[in-house]
Amino acid sequence: MDRLSPLDAAFLEIEDEDPSSSLAIASVAIAEGPVPDQDEFVAAVLARVDGIPRYHQKVRMVPFDLGPPAWVDDPDFDPAAHFGRIALPPPHDEAALCDLVALLMSERLERDRPLWEFWVIEGLPDGRWAILSKLHHALADGLAATHVQTILFGDTPPDKPARREEAPDPGSARLLLEAAGALLRNPWDQARLIAGQLLHPNQLARRLSDAARGLAALTSALLPASPTPLTGPLGQDRRYATATVALADVKVAAVGFGVTVNDILLAAITGGFRELLLHRGETPAADSVRTLVPVSVRLGSSLDNEVSLLLPLLPVDLADPVQRLVRVRERLVALKAGKEADAGALITASAAQEPFAPVAWAIRAAAHLPQRNIVTVTTNVRGPAEPLSAVGRPIVEIYPYVPIALRVRTGVAMLSYAGRVTFGITSDAGTVPEIGVLAKAIEREVQTLRDAVA
Repeated sequence: MDRLSPLDAAFLEIEDEDPSSSLAIASVAIAEGPVPDQDEFVAAVLARVDGIPRYHQKVRMVPFDLGPPAWVDDPDFDPAAHFGRIALPPPHDEAALCDLVALLMSERLERDRPLWEFWVIEGLPDGRWAILSKLHHALADGLAATHVQTILFGDTPPDKPARREEAPDPGSARLLLEAAGALLRNPWDQARLIAGQLLHPNQLARRLSDAARGLAALTSALLPASPTPLTGPLGQDRRYATATVALADVKVAAVGFGVTVNDILLAAITGGFRELLLHRGETPAADSVRTLVPVSVRLGSSLDNEVSLLLPLLPVDLADPVQRLVRVRERLVALKAGKEADAGALITASAAQEPFAPVAWAIRAAAHLPQRNIVTVTTNVRGPAEPLSAVGRPIVEIYPYVPIALRVRTGVAMLSYAGRVTFGITSDAGTVPEIGVLAKAIEREVQTLRDAVA
């Protein structure tokens, strides 16, 4: 029986404590060609996910939080409950698509069944149609979700679905007994872990040194950012906008300035937030916008969350785009050298070794704190390397979607695919409705940096 990690479970706990949040991630795949009928689409998807256990399992909570939640088979699994079809309303343009995506993503996935949905969206411009692939963040991070996309929409379907291991629901009594046994074993497990580390003192010393440096960096990031309208209580409604740039332009700028693709993208987002603050009549201060940047620490290909984080301040106070890029680069290099991501990974790994109840209680308590440290989240996922197709129709674009919660009123997801980088921007509809300003500014910033090296 597979258990959720503390990080996986945290997304469920936060959603339970924050009534305004719906913590599902998603992608919007734009396809060309005739729209398949619903039976054809459902059959094609089910044939490819049949070997993925999580698509047949639901979350089973352990009574009294004595152990982490478990993934168990859903005895009432009904494929029809996971597929929907809807027509894009007038005027059938990209703005209408974004509004529809925001509406569908505002609805929570139901906990009494597997945590995923697919929506076929008909009636896009130029005869196109879209697939909204929605799954709960407790099930996967962005990189794992991209891996699922290649299974679902890759050119080569599996000859035969992989055999799934059965995970029947053991019932409350057995879950309680197993949790009690794990609590008794935990001190011995910890002792064996420490003993194994002591056999390699050089590795232990290096890990402790990296952790200490990283924790110091994380501590400095806990200082509140300057007040802006980008943080505060959220409503339940969302806004969604997209931006698209040529990957070739991003690469030319990266080579020209001697930085990474991610540096260029984060600098463009920095310029976008500066423009948004100015548009709202705010003064972009040096500490106005601290972002949470997820960093993959993934070692395998399982469906779960294997990420740490960096917490850079975005230099929205700088007016010159090139200066902003230089400062973004300097800050990311400093945070990586300071082992901030290592410290985050250590914290989540340590939580997995502790009794689950205190971890769950701490997450719930934190969900009620009026945090003002993190202003936005910016996540960059490398998209599928090969062209994808759905039921024989080519997928020409993919837009990512990142959820928001805990007083963070905006989020930006980036994904590369088919020679483009697409940005999916989520915001709280009631407090940050004008995210189109942010989207257009991001596109201009990339072009400005590209032109600066021409």
